[in-house]
Amino acid sequence: QVQLVESGGDLVQPGGSLRLSCAASGFTLDYYHIGWFRQAPGKEREGVSCISSNDMSTYYADSVKGRFTISRDNAKHTAYLQMNNLKPEDTALYYCATRQPSHRYDRCRVMDLIQDYWGQGTQVTVSS
Repeated sequence: QVQLVESGGDLVQPGGSLRLSCAASGFTLDYYHIGWFRQAPGKEREGVSCISSNDMSTYYADSVKGRFTISRDNAKHTAYLQMNNLKPEDTALYYCATRQPSHRYDRCRVMDLIQDYWGQGTQVTVSS
């Protein structure tokens, strides 16, 4: 059964750091783009970052550039989102998602909400 499970969300003070994990099972993660998304109360879901499956290229929303880093460990079937210098506006439910590229030159798109599989989300709260 295809499954994505996020973990690592927590309550953290502004300026703090968290590392989110996304564990995949039931499919070969190597062949899929991976994206991180977030949704705050009263706001629409937005893309945060993504990493392509083919050339491992990474992309970030402007709001998190320089603070967040996406990575993947295909051997562990896991993707990560390292979040540094967290701000209150980063507070949201964070989701990972995957999409199989249509061809070898297809790259992930950070704001693309059309994905093949979604996790259940993990809560990140940044507050003093």
